[in-house]
Amino acid sequence: MHHIEHLSKDKKLKKIIESQTPHSLVKRKNVYLYLCFSIMGQQLSTKVAAVIRQRFIDLFPTQKPTSQQILDMPFETLRGIGLSNAKVSYVHNVCRFFMEEKITDAKLNKMNNEELIKYLSGIKGVGQWTVEMVLMFTLGREDVFALDDLGIQQSVTRLYNLQIDNKKLLREKIKSLSEKWSPYRTYACLYLWNWKDNKPKV
Repeated sequence: MHHIEHLSKDKKLKKIIESQTPHSLVKRKNVYLYLCFSIMGQQLSTKVAAVIRQRFIDLFPTQKPTSQQILDMPFETLRGIGLSNAKVSYVHNVCRFFMEEKITDAKLNKMNNEELIKYLSGIKGVGQWTVEMVLMFTLGREDVFALDDLGIQQSVTRLYNLQIDNKKLLREKIKSLSEKWSPYRTYACLYLWNWKDNKPKV
């Protein structure tokens, strides 16, 4: 558990690490599917996101739809499980992009974090946060920091007692704090989310 040793050098972070069971990262197949799940969960509570995701999976007999099967599913059916028009379009955009670019998991696994953020956020509806969630929870990358995640911002602000009202300055302060957690910033995020119980559902 190299990450524990490294992150524990930060005394404030050490306190919350000691109160949790160690985290581990998993690598999942079918990246396009998790990108779709991440879009579906945007701006929703963990609970609601989980419900919509299950309804989506239940639409498909295999429970593991291909990009083509998702595109073939009528728009109205996808609206019917609780997705907005915009989210249905974004999910379709992901599937089309993966098919047109002939993307395989192997191709994505070869790319570094910055390349992936640039490449995948070129899809309309996919922002940096969405790609970061996929990097962490699907591709199992160890050094990703979700700087724009509200839960992370709240946790860091509270843990380090940051009295900064200016959003831009607060963001810069959080970014500089996070740099010393490299190359294990993903784990730092997991501890910070769990500490405040505000982990995103992806």
